[in-house]
Amino acid sequence: ATLAESISLAKELNDMHALAAALYIAGYFGHFERNPAEVERCASDLIELSTRQNFPLWLSGGEVFRGWARSVSGDTAEGISWIEEGIEHWRAAGSMWTVPYFLALKAEALHLAGRTSAALEAITEAAALVERSEERCWCAELHRLRGVFLAALGADETEIEASFREAIRTAKEQKSISLEKRAEASYAEYRRQKASGSEGRGFRLPL
Repeated sequence: ATLAESISLAKELNDMHALAAALYIAGYFGHFERNPAEVERCASDLIELSTRQNFPLWLSGGEVFRGWARSVSGDTAEGISWIEEGIEHWRAAGSMWTVPYFLALKAEALHLAGRTSAALEAITEAAALVERSEERCWCAELHRLRGVFLAALGADETEIEASFREAIRTAKEQKSISLEKRAEASYAEYRRQKASGSEGRGFRLPL
């Protein structure tokens, strides 16, 4: 409700930069809620506004969000292209802020496209950037996704479990209840599938 009010107020004040920032944050929230339709709507508005107002950074963010929404909705080829272009443009604008988060979105899209090894590489790149930038807000999710991808690839059990446990530990340390619950749910599903002997070529864990 507060975010909707901020978007309305930015429009009323004709503050286009504030409107772009609000739409960008709305895209975040849509992703957190796993709501691709809402993310697509926010991304479209953000891209249109940023193109008109010449906001290159916000435009790049809109491209990444659109790519994630398209990927989750089934169009992984186009989605990955949007994400990669968005990250490239974001970096070209001179910002490293948020790139680890964007790489996590790229990793999700790659995994959905059946390119899990490439998804794991994106997570590794994101983790390296975190160490340089110390931007740690999405660290718990990076560890969780790493566990999901390792499980899908049928990696060593010790490595998989270490990733999930680190995700839970990090989320608790950062007092991120939502990411803690998400990591615990993935770990629980992994253990459930392992107990049932359903791993086959690898585990199929939801993102």
